[in-house]
Amino acid sequence: MAVTVTDTDEALRFYVDVLGLSKRTDRPDFGIGGAWLDVGGQQLHLIQGTPPESKGQHVALWFADLDSVVAELRGQGLEVRDPAGIGGDRATFVTDPSGNAVELHEVGA
Repeated sequence: MAVTVTDTDEALRFYVDVLGLSKRTDRPDFGIGGAWLDVGGQQLHLIQGTPPESKGQHVALWFADLDSVVAELRGQGLEVRDPAGIGGDRATFVTDPSGNAVELHEVGA
């Protein structure tokens, strides 16, 4: 999956320092800003550019303890919706610094 971000460094602070993803070091030089991140057994690619208009697209990340994540993000001054039930799971949304929606999801909550 890939997300377009306006500022790679700012996005890295959010996805790595705030959400806890790991930055990969094997991204080739494509001539544009960006980064590759590990998300469990998957990757999230950050591509520096102009993010598209929001039409509901988002990245979903799984967390074992959604309430702790929400409390931590709110403690850092981020606006996070209250989690809501989705089937047998719970989820909420936060927005990255470029305006991209990120779903925070807890399975079987």
